[in-house]
Amino acid sequence: MSGLPSFRAVMLMVIAVLAATAAAGGVVVLVGDDVVTTAQEPAVRRQPSPPQSPAPRLDELVPTAAPIKEPVKQPVKDLARSGAKVTATPPRVLAIAPGTVPKQTRFRLGELASVRKATVVDAGAVKVSGTSINLLAVDPADFRSWTPQPVADQPAVWQALARGELVADAAAMRKFGMILGAMYQVDGGPRLRVAASAPLGLHGVDGLVSADLGRTLGFAQGVAVLLHGKEGRIRESGVRRLLGKGAQIVMLDASARVPKQRQPSQDQPSQDQPQQGQPQQVTVGRPGSYLELYKASATRCPGLSWTVLAAIGQVESSHGRNNGPSSAGALGPMQFMPATWKHYGVDGDGDGKKDIWSPYDAVPGAANYLCANKAGQGGERLRKAIWFYNHSWDYVNKVMGIAEAYARTYA
Repeated sequence: MSGLPSFRAVMLMVIAVLAATAAAGGVVVLVGDDVVTTAQEPAVRRQPSPPQSPAPRLDELVPTAAPIKEPVKQPVKDLARSGAKVTATPPRVLAIAPGTVPKQTRFRLGELASVRKATVVDAGAVKVSGTSINLLAVDPADFRSWTPQPVADQPAVWQALARGELVADAAAMRKFGMILGAMYQVDGGPRLRVAASAPLGLHGVDGLVSADLGRTLGFAQGVAVLLHGKEGRIRESGVRRLLGKGAQIVMLDASARVPKQRQPSQDQPSQDQPQQGQPQQVTVGRPGSYLELYKASATRCPGLSWTVLAAIGQVESSHGRNNGPSSAGALGPMQFMPATWKHYGVDGDGDGKKDIWSPYDAVPGAANYLCANKAGQGGERLRKAIWFYNHSWDYVNKVMGIAEAYARTYA
């Protein structure tokens, strides 16, 4: 299975006619030596702890970041609702101008009748496996108030943007089959990690990136206009007069402009907008099942099948049910030696820590370690990489056998 998940459908451009050529710039660090070890690690690792019971279905098994020996007193929170309160001022109008909006025009947009707030950001499109994705490139601090309140209230969303990661619209996640936490290769450009999924409320926009990343990707600067004001009152004609005939304008509050008798009934809800009273869920950093976690983590190593990670996870800890420490001192759901973890551990869920006990860090860390040993090349390279994980050919054969079984089960 490819390390890069493929999209299920081809995205039709809705509002953006501006296709930006993604600039190359991704940096890949490869270890040239076949053997990737540390001086502190013994030449022969511990024997894996056998699973205590048959592993449950991966799509039903929810990872937990709590150490196995520590009681969980309350549900693990992905992030705290901290920081200064942001009052959401949702956009009523979204427009894409044919060119950079001049400063004077920005002032005049803000002076239109019923407009209380205006902003202009960068926009463009990138392609992943030939599929176009429409993105806005924004300043995380300035753009928070332009999103729904549940999104504005999640600090991790804006931290992810500041780190140069992608925040995808919830509808785009479903449409394209995107996986939270996965890495996606931009055609001709860098790899982007999907750090969060959120209902952005921006029709035709598939996600957000930082303004800095947008410039790297070659996005058109200052072409996307957002206007806030009294719902249903901003006139399209005034916006078009200032932006010109070539502008593409979407009235995001279109439902408020339709007479009540013509609005969709409650048993026929609109498919484009969330319904009143329905929770607008923001998901950050942590896949909801081990199946999703293994798939997302495998994207860190192009060519590595998620089934290999799942097989190692089953052999080492039965997917977090026997986290150790082992007699040799190996720790966590993927049974890393601390010296190895120091070099190859990653912060998989973006919480600022590289936690050897957390599956959200340990599983992508295992992918990172395997990839350093060239597991993505498959064949004998893959077998040798697994051997480096645990110096036993019986271990290699066991992992490969379980991986094949997972491939059949979840085909």
